[in-house]
Amino acid sequence: MISRNKELKIFCGNATPALAEDICAQLFTQLGKASVGQFADGECSISVYEPVRGNDVFIVQSTCNHVNDNLMELLIMIDALRRASAGRITAVIPYFGYARQDRKAKSRDPISAKLVANLITAAGADRVLTMDLHAAQIQGFFDIPVDNLQGAYLFAKHYLKVFGKGNEDVMVVSPDVGSTARARSFALKLGVNLAIVDKRRERANQSEVMNVIGNVEGKTCILLDDIVDTAGSLCGAAKAIVEIGGAKEVYACATHGVLSGPALERISNSCLKELRLLDTIPYPGTEPCEKITYMSSAAVFAEAIRRIYEEVSLGNMFEG
Repeated sequence: MISRNKELKIFCGNATPALAEDICAQLFTQLGKASVGQFADGECSISVYEPVRGNDVFIVQSTCNHVNDNLMELLIMIDALRRASAGRITAVIPYFGYARQDRKAKSRDPISAKLVANLITAAGADRVLTMDLHAAQIQGFFDIPVDNLQGAYLFAKHYLKVFGKGNEDVMVVSPDVGSTARARSFALKLGVNLAIVDKRRERANQSEVMNVIGNVEGKTCILLDDIVDTAGSLCGAAKAIVEIGGAKEVYACATHGVLSGPALERISNSCLKELRLLDTIPYPGTEPCEKITYMSSAAVFAEAIRRIYEEVSLGNMFEG
């Protein structure tokens, strides 16, 4: 365990440099001096330009698009800092890629989330700090401590300011049955009721039939999810809430905006009034989408880093 009198240092790769800068600003420190580039053949090239011997080092790097390049940057930077005798290395992974491959859905499937956990541990990380793992059990894939922060805390603070607590005209909606536990906790924070979008295929080769479990008629609904990838499920759920459930308007929020493929077009053409995302993944488009608003997660990560550095519990970070 690192001594409290050792210096705290923060480095980053190429995935989320803006978030890393914001975290440093919250902690009144500077990013560590390092370069992360590529050799001519595409191999990752890492150079660290300041001593880290005995220091408490944090590496901020989401494993988002391009996933494999960003993952290799993280692994090689961990290795470089371990070989430079860093006292403790924490991998700060705002978005943990490969998390959706957390089990064998069919024969001969890989469990990629476990493999990536093994790689991070083998590279030399002492602990991991992340936010809203797609499946909470991924924490158990690591043989080192994992702190999984709650993005919904930031959304709850925002919507409490907008709608107040216990507003009877507001309902939280889970976009599918699998996200019910997360949505229920979010609804409790807002003091409102919960509805669920149930989607299924009645017969093979037929489109999904969606039903809304819960009375959302005339309500302002807030869809909560952890990841928005192609946005098909999210926009489909919003459509069902309005057309089948009779909701007045639909807002949505999600921690990680992957936004791949037709996502931006779908969101623009959807009945969503607004989609709020955290900055765990940079915006992928060149033109802004009017319906998408980003919120900073820097303050939450900075507070978690401070507590880890000072050996203080993170257990009560999201109370109140």
